[in-house]
Amino acid sequence: MIHAKKLMTVLLLCAAPLIAQASKLDDIKAKGVIRVATTVDAAPWGFTDSAGKPTGLDIELAQNLAKSLGVKLELQQVTGANRIPYLMSNKVDVLIAALGYSPERAKQVAFSKPYAAVYLGVYGGKNIKKATKLAELGDYPIAVPKGSTPDLSLSDMNPNGKYIRLEDTASAISAFLSGQAQLFAENNLIAQKVADENPGKGIELKFMIRTSPAYMATMPGETALMNALNHFIDQSHADGSLPKLRLKWFKDEQKDVKDFK
Repeated sequence: MIHAKKLMTVLLLCAAPLIAQASKLDDIKAKGVIRVATTVDAAPWGFTDSAGKPTGLDIELAQNLAKSLGVKLELQQVTGANRIPYLMSNKVDVLIAALGYSPERAKQVAFSKPYAAVYLGVYGGKNIKKATKLAELGDYPIAVPKGSTPDLSLSDMNPNGKYIRLEDTASAISAFLSGQAQLFAENNLIAQKVADENPGKGIELKFMIRTSPAYMATMPGETALMNALNHFIDQSHADGSLPKLRLKWFKDEQKDVKDFK
């Protein structure tokens, strides 16, 4: 009996390194499925088309990623506010959800190389003067998706600003269009779409926040999965498929994205 116990202990010790080496990428390949979180309220990153089908840059990129790994894609629809919690609670394996970098987020998730970029700004009608400093916008309330990159950026720049934080992008835009807020903060692609759909509002950039690359994200410590994501991004740049996607959805190939940090 004693020898049997010793043998079991030795076997467990020998197996420990193998158990420790198991990774999320191993799980994905073993199951044959990768679970990717994307937004569907932020065109052209992710939205639903007239047939109710998810589409956009992030959705197509997720499809290409699954194909490159030789697995099926399981899409999980998220908002800007809950995308990181979904990853942290293991409901998904990867975020491809127009995610910008912030030091706060870097404490929670690991970021890939950038795959696209936009610039963030505050937008409003022609009755509001353009500003070179955020404080120059005064007491005008700014509608912003709660927990989004614009929200975090504005909060860092002016913690005492007047912000109307709403659950998602669609709600923030609705608050602006209904007059609940005189301004809204978003990336230039979303803002342009809102302006095109509402020409009577005279929407224009009032304050430039910053350039904002978008990244995929995983849980920290998933080195193998992160390496696979970065390899996929590099390969997609090299074969031209990623610039083609950006041209399709952003009207710009953004070939300089690979030079961003």
